[in-house]
Amino acid sequence: MSWFAFSWQNFWFSFLALVFEGVPFILLGSLISGVIGAFVPARVITGLVPKSRFPAILVSGLLGVIFPVCDCGIVPIVRRLLKKGVPLSCGITYMLASPIVNPLVICSTIVAFQGQAPLLNTGLRVGFGYLIAVTIGLVVSSFQPASILRKGIVTPNSPRRTGVRIASLPDVAPHATGTSALRKVSDAVQMATDDFLATALYFMVGAAIAATFNTGVNQHLILPVASDSVLSIMAMMTLSGILTLCSTSDAFIAATFVSFPSVARMAFLIFGPMFDLKLIFLYSALFKKRFVVALGAGLFLLIGLICSIIVSDVYASQGF
Repeated sequence: MSWFAFSWQNFWFSFLALVFEGVPFILLGSLISGVIGAFVPARVITGLVPKSRFPAILVSGLLGVIFPVCDCGIVPIVRRLLKKGVPLSCGITYMLASPIVNPLVICSTIVAFQGQAPLLNTGLRVGFGYLIAVTIGLVVSSFQPASILRKGIVTPNSPRRTGVRIASLPDVAPHATGTSALRKVSDAVQMATDDFLATALYFMVGAAIAATFNTGVNQHLILPVASDSVLSIMAMMTLSGILTLCSTSDAFIAATFVSFPSVARMAFLIFGPMFDLKLIFLYSALFKKRFVVALGAGLFLLIGLICSIIVSDVYASQGF
C-alpha cells in the first residue's frame, strides 16, 4: 500500500481553492481590526461592561459581535482594556470569545461548510466557544490579577475594579492620540497591513498542509485515528494549535478534513482560535508563563470533554 501519491495538479487545485475562499475573509478581518485599533478608544468598549461580576463576564463574551477582532490582534486590545479598568476576568473572556463570537467568523464558517450542515456547525462553534470563554472567565475571576499578569505589567497601585494598574500601555494605537484623521487612517492601514501579511502567511502554510493531506496522503493510513472519537478530537486540536490559523479563515481548512468526524473538526474550530503556537508568544507578553501553560492545558481538556460528551451527542441526534 502506497503511503503517499502526490499530484501537483490536484495539489494546486485544492490549494488555490482554499486560498481564493479564505483570503478575502482575512483581508476584511485585518481591515476591521486596524480600524478598531486606530479609531475606537478602549473607553468605548469598557462603557458596555456592567459593574457586577457575572453579568460583566457574560457581556464580555459577546463584545466580539460589536467589536470583531480575530485571534491575531486581540491581545493588544485586551491590554488596552485592562488599562482602562476592565476586570481581568472580563478581558480574558473577551480575548477567548472574540475570535469566534464575531460576525465575520460566523459568515466565513457558514460559507466554508456549505453542503456540510453550515448552520449547525456555525451554531455549535459560536455557542460552545462562548460557553467555554465564559467558563474560563469565571474561573479567572477567583484569582488575584497579580498572580496571572506578568510582573513587568502589574504595579502596586490598584484602581477601582481591576486590583492592578497596567503600566506603559497606550489607550490607542501609536500616533492616534492626535486629532489628525489622516494620521489615524495611516495607523489603521499600517496595522491592517501587518495583520494581513502575518495572518496570510500562516493561512498559506495551513492551506498547503491541508491540500497535501487531502490530495497526497493515503486516507487509509489515518483511519485508526479518524475512526476513534477521542483520538480524532485530540489530533485535530493538536493540528489546530500547530497550524496557527486565523479564525476568519480556519473553517475553510477544517472543512477539508472530511476523513475526520464532525466532532473532531469542531474541536479544531474552537481550540485553535483560543490557543495556538502564535498565541503562546502573544499571551506570554501579558500573562505569566505558568498561567499560559495552565490556560492551554485547561482549554485542551475542557474542549475535549465538551466535544466528546456533548457535541458528539448533538451531531448524533442530527444524523452526523
